[in-house]
Amino acid sequence: MTAPTIGVLALQGDVREHLAALRASGADPVQVRRPEELAAVDGLVIPGGESTTISKLAVTFGLMEPLRERVSRGMPAYGSCAGMIMLADKILDPRSGQETVGGIDMIVRRNAFGRQNESFEAAVDMPAVPGGPVEGVFIRAPWVESTGAAAETLASYDGHPVAVRQRHLLATAFHPELTGDQRVHALFTEMVRSAH
Repeated sequence: MTAPTIGVLALQGDVREHLAALRASGADPVQVRRPEELAAVDGLVIPGGESTTISKLAVTFGLMEPLRERVSRGMPAYGSCAGMIMLADKILDPRSGQETVGGIDMIVRRNAFGRQNESFEAAVDMPAVPGGPVEGVFIRAPWVESTGAAAETLASYDGHPVAVRQRHLLATAFHPELTGDQRVHALFTEMVRSAH
């Protein structure tokens, strides 16, 4: 598989930046808004944004159950920020009616690093990505409170896991798509290639 077709869940959030980062990583990126579009992709990125809004829109657009089914059957997925929350099996402090796709055995805390005006950038050591630390953009970012045995912590910041992988699933609390550094997307593109 030369250029895997990787969808970006295009309900809300920074979709365009993920499409550009995936294209630069050798993938063929497409927007996903409907179940039939989801059915046509090899892997999926769930972007940052507002996790409650993304959750509710996924239900409205009839995507929540197909997402859960494809993830449970092994479709590679990568979630950044709100996407990390969407891939968590459990949210510590969910908003009313908030659901997750699940798949990663972890408990996340929403907005753990503070509100919008407390957003920051920091170098994050992520040995799974060659070439030194990645620049993490943390915007109302979650952190991982705890992980189960199947989930591997790839990076921590301030004592909390901020990048986690479980088999075919990858999640970061930060936004690599906003930095122009495609190494996290390249890692995910490789995960999609090796899954097929």
